[in-house]
Amino acid sequence: MTGNTAALASGAHSDIDHYMNQLGRQARAASRMTARASTAQKNAALRAMADAIAARRDEIADANAVDLAAGHEKGLDAAMLDRLALTSARIDGMIEGLLQVAALEDPVGAITDLRFRPSGIQVGKMRVPLGVVGIIYESRPNVTCEAASLCLKSGNAVILRGGSEALHSNQAIARCIRAGLQAAAITEHAVQVVATTDRAAVGRLIAMPEYVDVIVPRGGKSLIERISADARVPVIKHLDGNCHVYIDDRADIDKALRIAINAKTHRYGTCNTMETLLVAEGIAAAVLPALGRAYAQAGVELRGCERTRALLPDILHATELDWATEYLAPILAIKVVNDMEEAMDHIARFSSAHTEAIVTEDYTRAQRFLREVDSSSVMVNASTRFADGFEYGLGAEIGISTDKLHARGPVGLEGLTSQKYIVLGDGQIRE
Repeated sequence: MTGNTAALASGAHSDIDHYMNQLGRQARAASRMTARASTAQKNAALRAMADAIAARRDEIADANAVDLAAGHEKGLDAAMLDRLALTSARIDGMIEGLLQVAALEDPVGAITDLRFRPSGIQVGKMRVPLGVVGIIYESRPNVTCEAASLCLKSGNAVILRGGSEALHSNQAIARCIRAGLQAAAITEHAVQVVATTDRAAVGRLIAMPEYVDVIVPRGGKSLIERISADARVPVIKHLDGNCHVYIDDRADIDKALRIAINAKTHRYGTCNTMETLLVAEGIAAAVLPALGRAYAQAGVELRGCERTRALLPDILHATELDWATEYLAPILAIKVVNDMEEAMDHIARFSSAHTEAIVTEDYTRAQRFLREVDSSSVMVNASTRFADGFEYGLGAEIGISTDKLHARGPVGLEGLTSQKYIVLGDGQIRE
């Protein structure tokens, strides 16, 4: 860190506005350079970042250990600590993600829909970077790496503001990112990590439309609600992940058990974890006892409707609030429904429009579910945990959008670009 950013990190700062304006000016200037950087140059930077992380993984792990120790002292909950932890596998995942993004096709400059008009001109569309992306996130320090890689490959500059609980981890990763940029002769201002933990920095970042083109918040619902309410810059967001799995009465029981168990127990603190299980009345007696035993073994607290409790009498009663809750914890709400119609009605009422899945062997019902369920990801015979940019082949994701404009679902390279019309002529004038 420079002396200025080190002072901010230690709290000895007096002018957050000045600091954030400086970052904004640097990012805006850098965005012109990243927009014209060649694919080879961007890929070289990404591979150099991966090499730097591999070489400095012990340094990153040590920094993360400092953050985890501080988190334990502050009493952070288990879900927050899980998101904060950089295990060896997650460091490997950062490296693999960088290499995957380097291997992806560069969207910048791609021309589509080029066609001749009666006047003789050709009209088409060219994909272009958004410009400067501001990303505000909590806990997960690997977001620093994911966001940097996607923003760089899509020709954008980025300002990253992580949570105070991950400060040391984020700065260690940022040093690797800077090393990769330097190796490819790309300005270090293409990726800037805010060094201060002062919350005023967030307020300034989301109110700088002269420097920042879009904001992506990643974190808890309260953070995203605040950003969405106060931002003067467009926001790509999802507020929460109240995801559903519906087990149809024409489901394969073995598939249903595997999917329902994985969707809840693979990880608890993620937005694509199932929070409500819907089970058709005709198959409930065949699957719920086995699921009840599996969830009990995994330590999952169950809350069910009356028909569910008739089959699982030892579980808690589910209230109306349970159907609308994103637990991010080993808690699951279960409801027995009459049929797919009731399941889709329940999803339409309570879903956060993130991810829903149906387990069925009936092709017609599967197609109806895909067409009629209005969420950013809709799945057939697969765990909701696949709703992820890495699993979708995006290399990584900048976030997940449940909005319908400008991007929806996991936001990868294409979601970080826009399109402009281009016109090719040969001296034509309008008559």
